[in-house]
Amino acid sequence: MKKTSIALIGLLMGMASYASAQTVTSPNGKIAVKFSLTGNGVPTYEMTYKGKEVVKSSHLGIELAKDKHASKGLNETNLMDGFQTTNTKKTTFDETWKPVWGETSTIRNYYNELEVDLNQPSSKRNIIIRFRVYDDGMGLRYEFPQQKELNYFVIKEEHTQFAMAGDHTAWWLPGDYDTQEQETQESKLSEIRSRFHDAVNWTNSSVGVFSETGVQTSLQMKSNDGLYINIHEAACENYATMHLNLDDKNMVFESWLTPDATGLKGFMQTPCTTPWRTVMVSDDARDMLASNLILNLNEPCKIEDTSWIHPTKYCGVWWEMIAGGKSWAYTDDFNSIQLGKTDYAHAKPNGHHPANTANVKRYIDFAAANGLDQVLVEGWNIGWEDWFGHWKQDVFDFVTPYPDFDIKALNEYAHSKGVKLMMHHETSSSALNYERHLEDALNLMNKYGYDAVKTGYVGDIIPRGDHHYSQSMNNHYMHVIKEAAKHHIMVNAHEATRPTGLCRTYPNMVGNESARGTEYEAFGGSDPNHTVILPFTRLQGGPMDYTPGILETQLSTWCSNKSWVHTTLVGQLALYLTMYSPLQMAADLPENYQKYNDAFQFIKDVAVDWDDSRYLEAEPARYITVARKAKGTNNWFVGGKTGLAAHTSNIKLDFLDKGRKYEATIYADAKDADYEKNPKAYTITKRSVKKGDVLKLQEARGGGFAISIKAL
Repeated sequence: MKKTSIALIGLLMGMASYASAQTVTSPNGKIAVKFSLTGNGVPTYEMTYKGKEVVKSSHLGIELAKDKHASKGLNETNLMDGFQTTNTKKTTFDETWKPVWGETSTIRNYYNELEVDLNQPSSKRNIIIRFRVYDDGMGLRYEFPQQKELNYFVIKEEHTQFAMAGDHTAWWLPGDYDTQEQETQESKLSEIRSRFHDAVNWTNSSVGVFSETGVQTSLQMKSNDGLYINIHEAACENYATMHLNLDDKNMVFESWLTPDATGLKGFMQTPCTTPWRTVMVSDDARDMLASNLILNLNEPCKIEDTSWIHPTKYCGVWWEMIAGGKSWAYTDDFNSIQLGKTDYAHAKPNGHHPANTANVKRYIDFAAANGLDQVLVEGWNIGWEDWFGHWKQDVFDFVTPYPDFDIKALNEYAHSKGVKLMMHHETSSSALNYERHLEDALNLMNKYGYDAVKTGYVGDIIPRGDHHYSQSMNNHYMHVIKEAAKHHIMVNAHEATRPTGLCRTYPNMVGNESARGTEYEAFGGSDPNHTVILPFTRLQGGPMDYTPGILETQLSTWCSNKSWVHTTLVGQLALYLTMYSPLQMAADLPENYQKYNDAFQFIKDVAVDWDDSRYLEAEPARYITVARKAKGTNNWFVGGKTGLAAHTSNIKLDFLDKGRKYEATIYADAKDADYEKNPKAYTITKRSVKKGDVLKLQEARGGGFAISIKAL
């Protein structure tokens, strides 16, 4: 009798699970996502592509922290099991929207949606799990309606699983709560643990490294049977950034949120939602790069008037400090520092502070002569003498220039030349200090006609000690974006959290760093594969201010730095196409561009905003070829970039208009070019082309090509 009862209970539970199962497919029918309640009412999903397993049966749920303010009996209840399905609803949505800037002039947002309403009888709490399934992937999120039994709650951990169907090849970064400035690793999932310690840049890493199998998103993978799979998140606002912890015995990833200084992961108030957890999939790597899944899962633009937001090409006072050892600080007279402030009236100038009036005028002249929009100046404001030292909490006020930087005269000079200056705000990770000064700093920018700012967050977050990717810091970054929008100012944040498509909602977020950028070429270099994996990973969430265009690849030709850039000269040109951003820097020195003026012509010509983009070739960390049509023109630009191996690219010009004639200027690696042995060997040729022509180009190791195609 007892065995019969147990069997009956098991049968009833199985029937309940079956009854709750719901499947939603993508519009083209290739992707299917199935939801069910399994076991003791555990929310579970699985995902397939063309019948192949992408995500095997995986659990969903939120673990709550004990709350001393909660009613007795509720503070132990987690939102992980014991659920019943109270309702399900399927809908279809199809729209076409226009981004303020982007890779294409229009984006289609077309998905099938499944809403699952769940109730936990033991706590009388309700949650919603929502799935949106697109032709290129799916997103899921948790939603918490306003309700009597769930008002304020604290997240101990989110337990969203992604059970992989095999031991995939993965391109991964070690899990870290504060930085993505690492080099991407390539290995099987089962090899991550053994390679973890070698992968971590311990000099640049924080205590946020949380697990020997912890990795960051966006995580790109490839299965043995040819599926490309990417796990990331979208619309991460008022929530902690997600990492992934891998059970490498069962190949199951589980979400791992960035903690605050106390170790807790999130403080929530209903009604609220989590970010979307996303899985992209295709059997064609080009679809990974062309996907708009992350953007589409974000809310539409919330800025009513966007006429002041514009793509920007800029140069700046930066590389001579990064690579050349010049100073952000005005003086080396550290003895004059009192309570973190310097008596600049009596301090002796150090003589190697490039953010001075005469040098900035030189950059303004260079920008005006070459059609560049703006000039970034780092080190213009007081405080750099001890910015990373004892007094860094309130060392910057963001409004007071050094004695050798005439802010009024320089802005008048720039505007007379049709150029603007770009502001720089290094916060030294004192977020509260920045917020105290933010309104005054933005008002100063308005006064002098600045419309863009590069912010920085170098160092440990003070005074509270939260991590860069925590909920509180994510809220800080968005606070700056929103306040800047009120002042019609665009923001390019460095050392901030990795983007998750919020640039759709707030398009004044024109750029981010959040990865290992060109500056590391001055610190020993990055692997040539680096720039042909970032578009599959970091750039999935939004554009990167990678600062390309270093044509003098051997730094010792102009300074004492022995480092060298790990691309060919033409490979640097290709980055303006393959590393999409509406904010692109011509990062080298003006005198270096004069040395390679014929190659610099491409940087002058290439657009930064596009009507159309076509990914022609792609393989993660191997090669990328993309063609882009410049906004409002019939001109196209094509870029190809390769990694450690040479590559032959066959470019079919099928994207050109039939019957129209074009002139192509082709910047290519010379036959003997090599990023290591002969990086500055290149050729420039011109030829007439038309629709249907095929261009065959050989890319060197660490090389590439760039083509300007102008309609005649």
